[in-house]
Amino acid sequence: MKLKIAAVGRLRAGPEADLVSDYLDRFEKTGRALGLGPVTLQEVDAKRGGMAAESDLLKKAVSGCSPLCILDERGKMLSSPDFADLLGRWRDQGQTPGIIIGGADGIDPGLRDKADVAVSFGKMVWPHMMVRVMLAEQLYRAASILAGAPYHRE
Repeated sequence: MKLKIAAVGRLRAGPEADLVSDYLDRFEKTGRALGLGPVTLQEVDAKRGGMAAESDLLKKAVSGCSPLCILDERGKMLSSPDFADLLGRWRDQGQTPGIIIGGADGIDPGLRDKADVAVSFGKMVWPHMMVRVMLAEQLYRAASILAGAPYHRE
């Protein structure tokens, strides 16, 4: 199952970029035998036009993806095993999911309304650059859960 992540902003070299790279690499290694991956991360950067311009770029980045999942504080809070089940269902249905991470102002309401799934990492608002790290880690954790590896503990 190919997976696309579209995110607003450019992640500069540093600890966040290192963590995203590490967790996505772990996800691909763990998930390969399970039919998970590869992951494509596309960064978009609208210099002008605000959320509407970001929305256009995000839509292009995930064109052809289905289902469309947004990360939004208004979304559904899932446990890690529930998120793993969601990924497993998408894989089993032969889908190519697109996951969208908005910018500092969030996701344009028009794009939010087109999402098939909205997932929240909690009621708190997280910096969009940190959300990339959290998503990458949860993808790796989901692959570990589906593989029966001991990384996740309940």
